[in-house]
Amino acid sequence: MKSRTAAVVVAICATAALTACGDDDPTPEGTQVPVTATDTSCEVATTLFTPGAVTFAVTNRGQQATGVYLYGRTRKGFTKVVAETAEVAPGKTGDLSATLATGLYEVACKPGRQGDGVRSRITVSDDGTVASAAAETAYDREVAVELTGAGITGADGLIAEPGEKIQFKVTNKTTGAGTLEVLNPDRKRAAEVKVAANGTAVAVVTFVDVGGWTLKVKGDGVHPATKPLVVR
Repeated sequence: MKSRTAAVVVAICATAALTACGDDDPTPEGTQVPVTATDTSCEVATTLFTPGAVTFAVTNRGQQATGVYLYGRTRKGFTKVVAETAEVAPGKTGDLSATLATGLYEVACKPGRQGDGVRSRITVSDDGTVASAAAETAYDREVAVELTGAGITGADGLIAEPGEKIQFKVTNKTTGAGTLEVLNPDRKRAAEVKVAANGTAVAVVTFVDVGGWTLKVKGDGVHPATKPLVVR
């Protein structure tokens, strides 16, 4: 079991067609890095950087105008806006410039400037390695869940240990947006994963409290349903 924490950590970091591709070598300071945005993906050409200035050259290959944001990490997740672009029209390119300190960030493409967007995580490291960052975001196992017109599939009979980190890979098989909620034993929402139509999102959740937890799904085209899981 990897390190345990008393907080729920949610790291939404992928969507359908998202490819976390990158070079083995860190991007030098001042480099321009291509980002390809579509209506369902946000692909950064490299995910490893050295500290300093960088410009993300965003090309929008989707059908909607998109906003592009760089988020820094806070106690509540990747919620601090470090930089953002003006709206990038379909077929156009816009620049997102920022000065990066060491740590983890997320690049988010938001078609229509709505919701959390689709995101790619990047690492900024002095020595060009991702070891410390990987330790921060490591999870114990992955559980695949699908949202369908009939409700939810996957995660049957799921049992977790107190403090265990589970990465939920949520695939939305419907033509409408869907949401997976993770409810703690008090029926309070501990995590929420929003998934675009025909998209995929990933969330890492740390289960703290012993007892009966619940996975709950809802959304356009998704039949409302729940599925139990136990932490013991």
